[in-house]
Amino acid sequence: MASLLFNNIVRTLSWSLRIGCTVHYVHSNIYEFSETQGESMLPTLNYAGDFVHTDKTCKRGKDCRVGDVVVLLKPSDPSQRVCKRITGMAGDYIEIDPSAAEHAVASEIGLDTRRFIQIPEGHCWVTGDNLSQSLDSRSYGVIPLALVKGRIFGVHSTRGEFRWIENNLLPA
Repeated sequence: MASLLFNNIVRTLSWSLRIGCTVHYVHSNIYEFSETQGESMLPTLNYAGDFVHTDKTCKRGKDCRVGDVVVLLKPSDPSQRVCKRITGMAGDYIEIDPSAAEHAVASEIGLDTRRFIQIPEGHCWVTGDNLSQSLDSRSYGVIPLALVKGRIFGVHSTRGEFRWIENNLLPA
């Protein structure tokens, strides 16, 4: 009787461990579902109450392109994550926001104050869709692709509505 109970406990623990490892692997490497908040991505993402579906196979910018909405670690505070749109990839020339370049803060934090820059290899340029309410590459400068944690492909609102997040940018 004790042996049967022990076997049931071991079997339950074994399955629990397998399921836990699988969930951890999927969450770390394949897919994530998380809540967003903030005004920087309006109207693509709502101020509060949106839950994003993230493809984490696109880590480190793998298979990302200009126009994709991504989750990345905030350069000024890596414990926080932000959602932004990629607006430049390696080799692209980007016009730096003139208002940001005029501020003394830009040069104090080491931001390149030239009007145009070329995105270096292994980096990208990101901006929020709501430019007036976004801290993005105009403040941080170029973003290492290593900070990109995944590409957002869908959004659920608290009202239960689902919508795809598509890259609608056309090639220039």
